[in-house]
Amino acid sequence: MPFSAWRTWSVGTRVMVRRRIADDDFRYSDVIGEVVRRDDAGLVLRTRHGEDVAVPADVIATGKVVPPAPVRRARAAPAGMDDDTADDDAADLSPR
Repeated sequence: MPFSAWRTWSVGTRVMVRRRIADDDFRYSDVIGEVVRRDDAGLVLRTRHGEDVAVPADVIATGKVVPPAPVRRARAAPAGMDDDTADDDAADLSPR
């Protein structure tokens, strides 16, 4: 019985789709992204990198709705460094 739940997913829904691929080492590949198009031909998903990936209906093996992507936090400055004083600190390190 073919997987058909993807036909109910709305545009904007974040999903994971397992698709069949023609590869000697691997049978499947996963794509995670937001549905930007859904029709009888299959899905188009937009990945977190902004790439649109077309997934034809005949290669969709399974899939599911997944929660929103976690919010990425900015990297913290190294301990003891402050963005406003970074240049001042560097000046203090010069030989006297």
